[in-house]
Amino acid sequence: MDERLQKIYDSVLNGEMDEVAAYVQAALDAAIDPGVILNEGMISAMQEVGRLFEEGEYFVPEMLISARAMQTGLALLKPHLVQANVQSSGKVIVGTVKGDLHDIGKNLVAMMLEGAAFEIVDLGTDVSPEKFVEAVKTHQPAIVGLSALLTTTMPNMKTTIEALKTAGLRDQVKVIIGGAPVTDAYARDIGADGFAPDASRAVTLTRSLIG
Repeated sequence: MDERLQKIYDSVLNGEMDEVAAYVQAALDAAIDPGVILNEGMISAMQEVGRLFEEGEYFVPEMLISARAMQTGLALLKPHLVQANVQSSGKVIVGTVKGDLHDIGKNLVAMMLEGAAFEIVDLGTDVSPEKFVEAVKTHQPAIVGLSALLTTTMPNMKTTIEALKTAGLRDQVKVIIGGAPVTDAYARDIGADGFAPDASRAVTLTRSLIG
């Protein structure tokens, strides 16, 4: 790997925001292809972060720090990716369901997906089924990600899926769910397309559903 790309990779892995920004800028100045910077410098680093997390070497704080560092680099890279017409992996809408104000898990999933070159529309927290329906009509994503951290708000995942059915949009999108109390069995019960226990596996799941 090019030394400059290696530096970006290492800085993302170590969660060094300022370094990532500086090395991404240096790579752009050296006329390295933006798609190559994204894939070899950043996406591959976030894949390694995901692997370390799944092996228990990284925990949520490390994953957050790496994801934030990656976002710093991505902010610099985005205009160049648009110019170079680098395709996104697909569009994903994420949100925490109605009645639930927890956002750390959802934010981490959004950051990890962004690190995997997905285009993210984040609806925030306490999102009503109607708002999800509106967003699907407007943005036409491939995937809708629903998050809930409370057992009391989990039923709103089902309500949201029902609302998508009623609006005639259910067949157009894959719905994935996650959050501490959520299980694979619950995902099957409510007719979701998949469940991810953590942000790293949410990326793997999204890739498999789009692929």
